Amino acid sequence: MPRSIHGGRHELGQNFLTHRPTLARLSTLVGRTSGSILELGCGDGALTRALAELGRPLTAIDVDEHRVHRLRKALPGVRVEVADATRHPFDAEVVVGNIPFHLTTPILRRLLSSGHWNDAVLLTQWEVARKRSGVGGGTMMTAQSAPWFEFSLEGRVPAWGFSPQPSVDGGLLAITRRGSPLVPDADRRAYDAFVRAMFTGRGGGLPAIVATAARLPMPRARRAVAASGAGERRLPRDLRPQDWAALWHQVARG
Repeated sequence: MPRSIHGGRHELGQNFLTHRPTLARLSTLVGRTSGSILELGCGDGALTRALAELGRPLTAIDVDEHRVHRLRKALPGVRVEVADATRHPFDAEVVVGNIPFHLTTPILRRLLSSGHWNDAVLLTQWEVARKRSGVGGGTMMTAQSAPWFEFSLEGRVPAWGFSPQPSVDGGLLAITRRGSPLVPDADRRAYDAFVRAMFTGRGGGLPAIVATAARLPMPRARRAVAASGAGERRLPRDLRPQDWAALWHQVARG
């Protein structure tokens, strides 16, 4: 295989998925969705072939022009394009892919700020999938997105299931856009700022953190926490999506 103008496997961060159970699991998860499919980082097409069998409109992209050329010939019924997942529009109803580990955060940020898809199934680092799904505590990015999206952890992929083998395991992360957002779209920018202030603010307990983040008197902050039903939660990382939404409604009302 000739070297891409963008570099070799190392520069492109390519760890091709060879683990057959995971390929089958990805195909099954996508099969539960509906609509057109966009595959990010198709590589040699191991997943592309499985997705093509679903019989739905499918676009597969990769930055390696040589692999794209080969895959076009192998799968003439699939639209295969040379494109960068950090720039290509997420214009399908379902987004799926084995994400280059070093590009996980920028791709996730783009994905969660785009309004043109309904479901996403991503293979990321295990810790990223675990954190984004809220296992062991939430993160700021997940909390900022939780009123609009649901996250679930769908499996762990051993490092030896990739070629070349990375230093960490992978994880399957599924994301679904909520039919009814927990927070109005018009509030999103203000809500994002509130969540950021909560995660970066100081305080000895949730009411104190809310008081600092929302610039409320402590009695008002205590009432907001109590009214939201989040009183038993100690820190922002412990809040569930419903807690965040309820707390925001209390703070915004004030």
